[in-house]
Amino acid sequence: MNLPSAIGNAIAHLQENSLAGLVQNEVERLILSGELAPGAKLTELTIATRLGVSRGPVREAFRMLEEAGLVRTEKNRGVFVRSIDLDEALEIFELRAVMEMYVGRKLALTATGAQIRELRQLVEAMDLATKAGDAQDYHRHNLAFHDRLLALAGNAKFAATYRRLIKELSLIRRQNLSGESMVLYTREHRAIVRAIAAHDVEAAGQAMFDHVMNSRERTLLNYGGKPSDEAEAPKAPARKRALRAVTQEG
Repeated sequence: MNLPSAIGNAIAHLQENSLAGLVQNEVERLILSGELAPGAKLTELTIATRLGVSRGPVREAFRMLEEAGLVRTEKNRGVFVRSIDLDEALEIFELRAVMEMYVGRKLALTATGAQIRELRQLVEAMDLATKAGDAQDYHRHNLAFHDRLLALAGNAKFAATYRRLIKELSLIRRQNLSGESMVLYTREHRAIVRAIAAHDVEAAGQAMFDHVMNSRERTLLNYGGKPSDEAEAPKAPARKRALRAVTQEG
């Protein structure tokens, strides 16, 4: 075996994997920011030229993005930014609501004074973005707020699943950000932090749950109707509907 050649191949492999990760992060940023819209076709050559890399890392990045649920590959057609339909989005909201309830309840038991101050600062940043009418800045701080809550919960497996759901929802839910909705979201965020700071387990869990389910209802209204599987559904309370949706297979 030629040792220098083997080492060189190993280094090249590591470099390509590292480049693929960088390409993945940049394409993901373009998708989540809306610069690459749902349904947009992605080509290896275009992305490689734009980012100044070879096509190999781009191909691997597309594979990772497909695993993350952000793109889809169609045989003989290519790679496209994934579209999330309303029915799927509403299901994700229901699952996320139950997960957020767990986070709120846990943080009401464990959050420190310094952590609560950090959460309040993020809410204040969202409030400033709301007053400035800056939806993009609001969206950035909103993601940071929920990601920080998740990190403080301290469960890596839980976090990985949650983050995938959030990325999928980002393909549809940015349409929810109007001036009025940002005011409502900020009010809900304040209620969440207030309940956590009071170490009120029930109130923190309920505030987190309601926040997500309210976002679900706004999404439904923004799309001007009901999904096919809810057209004739009874109007059960939001919490009961979501808990039933998540547990009915058990």
